[in-house]
Amino acid sequence: MSDLSRFPIASRWPAQHPDRIQLYSLNTPNGVKASIMLEETGLPYEPHLVDITRNESHTPEFLSLNPNGKIPAIIDPDGPRGEPLALFESGAILMYLADKTGKFISTDPAQRWHTIQWVFFQMASIGPMFGQVGFFNKFAGKEYADKRPLQRYVDESRRLLGVLNGRLDGRDWIMGDDYSIADIATVGWVNNLITFYEARELVGYDAFASVGRWLNRALERPAVQRGLKIPSRG
Repeated sequence: MSDLSRFPIASRWPAQHPDRIQLYSLNTPNGVKASIMLEETGLPYEPHLVDITRNESHTPEFLSLNPNGKIPAIIDPDGPRGEPLALFESGAILMYLADKTGKFISTDPAQRWHTIQWVFFQMASIGPMFGQVGFFNKFAGKEYADKRPLQRYVDESRRLLGVLNGRLDGRDWIMGDDYSIADIATVGWVNNLITFYEARELVGYDAFASVGRWLNRALERPAVQRGLKIPSRG
């Protein structure tokens, strides 16, 4: 039986199954990267709801695992050398789980690095820009009289959709024939942009036909369907 008692986060979110990967998250576009990956790989895991609307990611217990106060984070009781491993940052979690299972990333060195670059493209560009569209279009930012910030992020998001659309032209997945962590990193953000953020018409989403086909293809995967709901506030 794995002992997680040395991790303060386990006192607030106790493990019922300490031998499984512990996921601390919410089903946001960043959070679902981890849950989709865990569902896709079939690794046993236990999800814990961290309600960011109640500032739970800034409690001392959560900050002990991720000092940046962001979801998702995990503890793998069977990490490298059999020791527990605590990890935050969704991109790092995807790469770790890919390496742990040998799934959704190529063993070919060049293809591996090309996959990683598209994960970083999501982390550095798609996530921040789409998130700003959400803020200025749906949340508190929509009350701002000055609409220039919204337009700036709409324009950049439209440009990024064009980059992604060009990459997907003639491809089923970002890396071609093989579904990978690049797709897992990106699917929640694109889906959120046109659903929860209500920005489909704003960014001209329907003009990006290759992105649309790719998103529909991804949303047909049972693991994606499950992961998008884990963990949910209900």
